[in-house]
Amino acid sequence: MTRTAIITGGAQGIGRGCAEHLLQTGWHVAVLDLDTDALGELGNTQPDDRLLGVHCDAGDENAVKKAFGRIETWRSAPLALLVNNAGIADPYSGPVEKLALNDWQKWIDASLTAAFLCTRAAVPALREAKGAIVNIASTRAVMSEPDCEAYAAAKGGLVALTHALAISLGPDIRVNCIQPGWIETSPWQKSSQRSEADHRKVDRQQHPAGRVGEVRDIAAAVAYLASGDASFITGQVLTIDGGMTRKMIYAH
Repeated sequence: MTRTAIITGGAQGIGRGCAEHLLQTGWHVAVLDLDTDALGELGNTQPDDRLLGVHCDAGDENAVKKAFGRIETWRSAPLALLVNNAGIADPYSGPVEKLALNDWQKWIDASLTAAFLCTRAAVPALREAKGAIVNIASTRAVMSEPDCEAYAAAKGGLVALTHALAISLGPDIRVNCIQPGWIETSPWQKSSQRSEADHRKVDRQQHPAGRVGEVRDIAAAVAYLASGDASFITGQVLTIDGGMTRKMIYAH
């Protein structure tokens, strides 16, 4: 049976990889994104009507309402998956004592508020289809570099939101979270920003898996969590980082 997925922040990076993976496996996909150029380029890769690109700020309540109205008019298959992937990619917000409240709020709204708004809008259709939600957080929810407080808080909030939603929405809707580590997204950007990855030996060696992560690693996990094979998995956080968060590091 054909199914529909909604992916926020889906025109570039991990979101685009997830969109293309699902399209290749027969899904219909609606992508919400703020970047019109990236949406246009993604649309050019899909010649039929199985892909809908919607210009939308997923952290804005009115914009989300309009976007979901458009999706409801467009979709012809049950809404079985929401991927809350939107967020500000740059984790560095500067020293916390200089962080303006408005800037803090941008990180929170782009990721955490967006997930709340899109989940709220999607729940009726997801419940009808016995669907799934996958939140894309980050290993920065559990480990940090300096000056990343707003990003870490937004991603940590997604982790907590995941288990709260799993309890509230089960058994009709399963809710899980993926925490990506270092995922190379350069080849998945719009053409003006696209580049080939060039990783040093030390970049690969710091991962117990022996390489930097790829977008396909996350896309495959999203597809699994949306499938019937994952029907007993909800409220969980899947860390996909090549083992980096398990590696003990001492300064020498």
